[in-house]
Amino acid sequence: NLNSHCFVENDVVVGDRVTLKCGVYLWDGLRLEDDVFVGPNATFTNDRRPRSGRPVKSAVTTVKRGASIGAGAVIGPGVTIGAHALVGMGAIVTKDVPAYAVVYGNPARVSGWVDAAGKPAKGPPR
Repeated sequence: NLNSHCFVENDVVVGDRVTLKCGVYLWDGLRLEDDVFVGPNATFTNDRRPRSGRPVKSAVTTVKRGASIGAGAVIGPGVTIGAHALVGMGAIVTKDVPAYAVVYGNPARVSGWVDAAGKPAKGPPR
């Protein structure tokens, strides 16, 4: 489900039942597994040291099955967002996010846990 004003570059993998809201750009090196949700204007980056006019191998960023990314979040290059994790709107993700974690802020930090349905949980599943 690609909404308006989305862009998908060449070396991108998009799984089944993925939703991309308006204004999401998928750059080389991005891997979105099945059932991922990406909110409006979430931003992915793929270069750790951006400079104009130099060829660079893209960092691989992975969003695991069932994860959700809120509106306006920024996802740094080379991170992995764990299965069913929830990234809050406007979060700046600079490090890997554990499965089932709820993260928000700048930089994004774990503030809680959810189950596979997105309901609050007391901790990560065992």
